Amino acid sequence: MAHLGCNREDSNHLRKERFITNHSTISEFLLLEFSGVWDLQILCVILFLILYLAIVTGNLLIISAVAFDHRLHTPMYFFLMNLAILDVGSVSVIIPKAMVNSFMNTRNISYSGCVAQAFLFIFFLSSDFFLLTIMAYDRYVAICNPLRYEVVMNRQTCLEMMAGVWISSLLYGVLHTSSTFATPFCSNVVNQFFCEIPQLLKLACSDLYLIEMVVLALGVSLGLSCFIFIVETYVRIFAVVLRIPSVQGRRKAFSTCIPHLIIFSVFLVTGSFAYLKPTSTSPSHLDLAFTIIYSMLPPLMNPVIYSMRNQEIRVALSKFLGVRNSSQRRIIHF
Repeated sequence: MAHLGCNREDSNHLRKERFITNHSTISEFLLLEFSGVWDLQILCVILFLILYLAIVTGNLLIISAVAFDHRLHTPMYFFLMNLAILDVGSVSVIIPKAMVNSFMNTRNISYSGCVAQAFLFIFFLSSDFFLLTIMAYDRYVAICNPLRYEVVMNRQTCLEMMAGVWISSLLYGVLHTSSTFATPFCSNVVNQFFCEIPQLLKLACSDLYLIEMVVLALGVSLGLSCFIFIVETYVRIFAVVLRIPSVQGRRKAFSTCIPHLIIFSVFLVTGSFAYLKPTSTSPSHLDLAFTIIYSMLPPLMNPVIYSMRNQEIRVALSKFLGVRNSSQRRIIHF
């Protein structure tokens, strides 16, 4: 019996070594299919197409309104425009590929395509988080220290902040992705409709995945720091807003803070659940649901919340749509 047990352990060890050896031969991954029924696959294509067009159209309208209306060339709308750009990028990384796979009734994505998708998604995701943190600081300066707002949030400062967001997200994306794909994979079946890093980590068949766990812990630490900063910032903001004697003044202050707080809360809760909860060994409808929520709901909500609750955005959109065929163009000079 002991001899058989040793043979079984040796066999498992050899199998694991074979997987590690064959790691370099993995040329593609198999993504999660929504349904094995063709009609349901087509329904998924239609739903994803509607969702994607709504997200892209809404955010492009925000970008256009801010870019072509000089009255919106302020720090708050500059950051909002960059948020819309990031939202378009994040959904464009994952939704088109999912639609093509569903329409073609396939699950394949190349190894290099999976690396690129994971990197870009992490890049846009972390950029969103850092930018939402900066937007909280912008609201804090505008409401709690309005006399120094133009001095503190000047053009150069805003550009430097935005450059910091892009550079830090780029570095984190490279670190996160490289540590993930440095691990040998025992399987190429990803239980998600795109190359999501928590699902890829399940496929690791060596202890090298611990390196990625350290990187993930770094991301959690950064996220927690941003969360604490935003909470503290809004505590101070609300303390000041509640002392405003004018009801209209309080309403205007809340109208610029509440949408940002809603977006951040949805993004944080659903994203944390997707990345921090233990991943299952089989496809999970709960994993799929939360991934769709944190990856697609904030980009869909941003244009709706900011355009419907913001009078300046509505006016700018009406003006832009009314003169969109005009040959006269104005270049953003923020």
